[in-house]
Amino acid sequence: MNSLKKNYSRREFLKTNLLVGAGAVAALGSTNKAFANYVSEFSTTPAVLGGHPALSSHDWPAWPIWNPKTDEKQLLEVMRSGVWSRGKVVAEFERRWAELCGAKRSLAVVNGTNALNTSLAQLEIGWGDEVLVSSYTFIASVSGILFNGAIPVFVDVDPETFQMDPDKIEEKITPNTRAIIPVHILGLPCDMERIMAIAKRHNLIVIEDACQAWLAEINHKKVGTFGNAGCFSFQNSKNMAIGEGGAIISDDDDFMDRCFSFHNYGNPYGSTAGQIGTGTVRIGTKLRITEYQAAIGLAQLSRLESQTKLRNENAGYLKSLIKEIQGIVPYKLTPNVNQAAFHLFPFRYLKDDFYGLSREKFVDALNAEGVPCSSGYNELNKMPFLKNAFNSKFFQKIYPKERLDYEKYAEENMCPMNEKLCNEQAIWITQNVLLGSKSDMNSIAVAIKNIRNNAEKIKSKI
Repeated sequence: MNSLKKNYSRREFLKTNLLVGAGAVAALGSTNKAFANYVSEFSTTPAVLGGHPALSSHDWPAWPIWNPKTDEKQLLEVMRSGVWSRGKVVAEFERRWAELCGAKRSLAVVNGTNALNTSLAQLEIGWGDEVLVSSYTFIASVSGILFNGAIPVFVDVDPETFQMDPDKIEEKITPNTRAIIPVHILGLPCDMERIMAIAKRHNLIVIEDACQAWLAEINHKKVGTFGNAGCFSFQNSKNMAIGEGGAIISDDDDFMDRCFSFHNYGNPYGSTAGQIGTGTVRIGTKLRITEYQAAIGLAQLSRLESQTKLRNENAGYLKSLIKEIQGIVPYKLTPNVNQAAFHLFPFRYLKDDFYGLSREKFVDALNAEGVPCSSGYNELNKMPFLKNAFNSKFFQKIYPKERLDYEKYAEENMCPMNEKLCNEQAIWITQNVLLGSKSDMNSIAVAIKNIRNNAEKIKSKI
């Protein structure tokens, strides 16, 4: 893991040690005073105004991490074996992933998108159905619903948690509602205890989109194990990176047998109808991963738990510092979360407390300080793919005209809290930053404070 390159001057030495001292005081509950003293001592001109970046010489931990000494033995064995399609190594990865998540079974597939597609298909959610889904998420959470012929219904978010708001779920339920897809977006868990109670009350299927929430826990139970199925992504940027890949977990053997059959052309497997050798028995496709992908995955698994612990420690510490900065509102975890994944470190930016400095200019200023950040998602519920799906010949053929009234649909799926997050407030810091040091977290907090102290000048000059 790379950390800040240190070539200390006397001032830099004092800065680092005062920051560490500030962290110790913060742990004792006196964050305000220690942080204020530090900022006063080391307040500088922001980089966008010609000053030195707070993290000018920083090399953040590279991502994905690959250690040739420890990671390449099994991968080379697989490559030299000539057995590259699905085999024993994939099966071992599935066994290890299920065990780590606390699930009975796991199935590896080509990506998280198709983990969701497969789960929806094998739980027979499709034409005529409605599926409730978070409004603050990546396109894959929604595209799978349409791909299976169902209609997505967007539930607004709680801006404090960035997650689906349980208080807004039941008002969206209709006689056509069949399922809920809670999305543990950014690696922060949804309020699964409340969501599962609502689902039980209305007899709804629950498919957890945990594609950004590897090893996150509620009451020491891993996300992905609350609902009928849990879906994960192992794409290159993810905390658990394979390049491409995904997985489904569940304790339901019949469901997992159907998923296995589906991912292998619909050929017989386990409890699925038919006998091996009699031919394809179900509608299916090809979603198998390779042996060398599984070998990469097994190497990444060896450090996922320690990385997750470090991300949680640094996220909590950084939150303790920046929550004292007026106009910065860090994430809030839902009740009973004892571990998040922190695929991203999110906070809300309130521009009125930064003298009207736009979010875009704030992001530019923070990036200039050496802190990788962005403004996150756009509004999914307003994107043209929805109207195009409604206008497609398939939807037009299956659904009555009144259910494809897009203007009415758009009005009913307005999500004002999501709109505010997407267009005004949300800021993300990338997950590899949380693999840095406590000193790094201190420097990030100071960079934000310095931007606020100079917000009027930044607004007028950039």
